[in-house]
Amino acid sequence: MIRKLFATDDDAATALLRLVLGIVFFAHGAQKMLGWFGGYGFAGTMGFFTGMMHIPAPFAFLAIAAEFFGGLGLILGFLTRIAAFGIAVNMVVAIVMVHSSFGFFMNWSGTQKGEGFEYHLLTLAMTAFLMIRGAGALSVDRAIATASPARQPRLAHS
Repeated sequence: MIRKLFATDDDAATALLRLVLGIVFFAHGAQKMLGWFGGYGFAGTMGFFTGMMHIPAPFAFLAIAAEFFGGLGLILGFLTRIAAFGIAVNMVVAIVMVHSSFGFFMNWSGTQKGEGFEYHLLTLAMTAFLMIRGAGALSVDRAIATASPARQPRLAHS
């Protein structure tokens, strides 16, 4: 079972998808966790999630952690399937709880009250791909998978 968690090929295209998605979510997570890139930081985000959006604190924490640690995991290619799953759950909740009421399209022209869910749908497709295929090339998962005893050649006994 643990081998399947780390199993991946050496595909550069998968690595590119993983890396870009990881950078995007790490940046969003860093806004929420650390206050970087104009974000409100952990306390501010927790206050908004629990006070304004009425999200229970454990779920608010998980949302922040999924973006921050999930993004970091994707960048490194470490526990990629778990990181992608956390981000996918975060996106499903965002669609159901917030974005579905604004329709499909993002607010490109500034004429609607909120953002639609097209971005979230793209993210769900990317996370599904990574959950199926794994991390790809240049990943910690690949290094672990290829170094495991199950992948080593067996020596013939003399």
